[in-house]
Amino acid sequence: MMPILPPKRLTAASIFLLVAVLLFAIPLCAQQTRGVLFNDGWKFHKGDVAGAEKSTTADASWRALALPHDWSVEGPFSEEWASGTGYLPAGIGWYRKTFRLVPTQQNKTLYLYFDGVYKNSDVWINGQHLGKRPNGYASFYYDLTPHLNKQGENVVAVKVDHTDFGDSRWYSGSGINRNVYLLALAPVHIGVWGIAFTTPEVSASRAHARVAVHVENQTTKPAAVRVTAELVDAAGKTVSRGEGPGQTIATGSDVTMDLHVDKPALWSPENPALYTLRTTLSVDGKKTETVTETIGFRSFRFDAAKGFFLNDRSLKLKGLCIHDDAGALGSAVPADVWERRLQLFKAMGCNAIRMSHNPHQDYLYDLCDKLGLIVQDEAFDEWEVGKNKWIKGWNVGEPGKDGYSKNFAEWADRDVRDMILRNRNRTCILMWSIGNEIDYPNDPYTDEILNTGRNPQIYGKGYQAGNPAARRLGEIAAHLAGMVKRYDTTRAVTAALAGVVMSNLTTYPEALDLVGYNYQEYRYTDDHAQYPRRIIYGSENSKGYDAWEAVVKNDFIAGQFLWTGIDFLGEARTWPIRGSGAGLVDLAGFPKPEYYYRKSLWTDEPVIYLAAAKISDDGARRQSGWAAAHWNWTVGDSLTLLAYTNADEAELVVNNRSLGRKPLLESEQRIIRWKVAYQPGTATLVAYTKGNETGRHTLKTAGAASQLKVTLDRTTLSAARREVAHIVVEVTDAAGNLVPSSEHEITCRIEGPARLIGLENGDLASHEDYKGKTRKAFRGKWLGYIQAERPGPVKVILSTPGLNETVAVFVSK
Repeated sequence: MMPILPPKRLTAASIFLLVAVLLFAIPLCAQQTRGVLFNDGWKFHKGDVAGAEKSTTADASWRALALPHDWSVEGPFSEEWASGTGYLPAGIGWYRKTFRLVPTQQNKTLYLYFDGVYKNSDVWINGQHLGKRPNGYASFYYDLTPHLNKQGENVVAVKVDHTDFGDSRWYSGSGINRNVYLLALAPVHIGVWGIAFTTPEVSASRAHARVAVHVENQTTKPAAVRVTAELVDAAGKTVSRGEGPGQTIATGSDVTMDLHVDKPALWSPENPALYTLRTTLSVDGKKTETVTETIGFRSFRFDAAKGFFLNDRSLKLKGLCIHDDAGALGSAVPADVWERRLQLFKAMGCNAIRMSHNPHQDYLYDLCDKLGLIVQDEAFDEWEVGKNKWIKGWNVGEPGKDGYSKNFAEWADRDVRDMILRNRNRTCILMWSIGNEIDYPNDPYTDEILNTGRNPQIYGKGYQAGNPAARRLGEIAAHLAGMVKRYDTTRAVTAALAGVVMSNLTTYPEALDLVGYNYQEYRYTDDHAQYPRRIIYGSENSKGYDAWEAVVKNDFIAGQFLWTGIDFLGEARTWPIRGSGAGLVDLAGFPKPEYYYRKSLWTDEPVIYLAAAKISDDGARRQSGWAAAHWNWTVGDSLTLLAYTNADEAELVVNNRSLGRKPLLESEQRIIRWKVAYQPGTATLVAYTKGNETGRHTLKTAGAASQLKVTLDRTTLSAARREVAHIVVEVTDAAGNLVPSSEHEITCRIEGPARLIGLENGDLASHEDYKGKTRKAFRGKWLGYIQAERPGPVKVILSTPGLNETVAVFVSK
């Protein structure tokens, strides 16, 4: 039994104060006191195998690998699969691992913890079925203890059934694609997900924290237990300590302690201050375990008239939506890869992340805690009725309906519960979302109001009588919101609405503390006037300036979440395109020109960036997504030059001739533009603030490809942590200028104790083998992921026909 906090209803009116809740969870690299990674030594077979759950089944011929593992990304790409999931295969896969207990695990309670398995996982230990979990994004665990062979071999078998390959609107991957942990706990122990850390009071002068601990006794005898908790600051000083009353428990009990901290360091995007919470259990007078967690203090509130406040300071949410794949790595992504991406987002001015549209990898929340990124955690993309899943291309042909909806009635409550118990102690999480675009008009819910008014998002035309009635939305939302409040009353419940015109006729918005609007900025003013107690924010928004202006000009709008932070596999158009190019950053983690445009809007740091867009026959394409930051065009091409800057004014100089200065405030969408007939040479953007030059950005015409330029993000790797290095290769001319037209085929060869885990270039139309050793450059760039395996020197040799080899050197420790 898990500890349950008493339910408390938060009103969506004017102001409500929401305070900190922070991290616990074994599925954390930082939580080494609770468990160890169980990722090594697995065997894998793609396809069904009769009797594979039995300990006696031979698996010597199976493929040996380490987890996490995503078999779908291994391909090959094929038009026979679904565009929604990136034209990659799915099917059935089996995993097995044989292990023996070590002395420290004898006489312990052993839990096998999965951070996520996509999907329909069945787990056995020594032939005994432990359970099934349909949801591919849910974290779950099983007690192995009753079925263990303590003196001999034990066999874990996992079946993963992703037969319904067209089950998602984006790439999900297939397999045990997240970390697995083995917990060896004393028979009397703190429960898995058994600590709840809340802060009833937080201010700059004082913080009051409450620690609720659930203790489990799995012996046949009562045990005398005592629980203590202490808070340690970043300098290692204990700043508060609490002790629960001693008690004798037969099966389980809850213990609550209060902690107080004077002048706490408050967590924020600018200063993500964190503390260590140490919770210690003593049994029969002896300390038996200490659970160490990272927690933090912050207060926040949403106001229907004034927007969002963090630590009593008004703050606009500058958010990005993300999916959890990483191109070449699929959905089995090492933490270092996402850390590089999140740091790029922070540098751009992002302060919030929407985990669309499901719970993500455990370490992502660690990183958001550490980097100071506010998080909206999201449960579902569909409820009881399936959405359209495109097979032949987005909005092309007949959609499929496979997906989570077939499991919703049986599993939704448990999935919501486990999402919250897993993450309820995370500093970064401020919002729980119960759904994304569940009210997308006619996909599936409908109402007669769709025959009238403005409906920017709609499938089909008008009201469709055969679809489920929209009123059902309110009923389900109220139930799910109640489930959230049952386990956490300290955060806001929200959802991302796509059909507000329809949902306004239901009780759906009323069930929420915060109402997210997807692409419906035009409704902000009217809905605020009609529903003055409703707290509104942009839960999913386009990257146009108008969408941001709607946030800046309206105090009552808490912020926005752009779609998306980074390109992702799936949700693709027709073949050969296999992913979405909606990101500010491409699949290789290379910023697009739009990235610098957004940085100019979201930061005070000086931004000076020049890009060019070819003017086509149908006029100038003003969207920055069409732009490219190079000066290699065809002589005579008509170009629009785009200046992304937050300086007062900018000057364009082409081949030493000034085309004049232009003020930023007079520019359309805060992009300064010039029209130019292309000639080779240079184009330079010069920025000025208060009359003084603040920086410049020059584009130069590149000559013929001459060399490979290699950039490393690190030269030392930890083998124990399986750290990953990013190798960026640019094809340049003799002067070092990037050759933007280069599609050179670059081969990567490794000597030493490391392995190549993927090659990426960001090209959404490429069908090259993601796990091969060779990949073409795209727009002159190429990325390799190198993972340490054992200590020793590592040499990476990079080569391409016609150019000299280049060598990168690492040290794996």
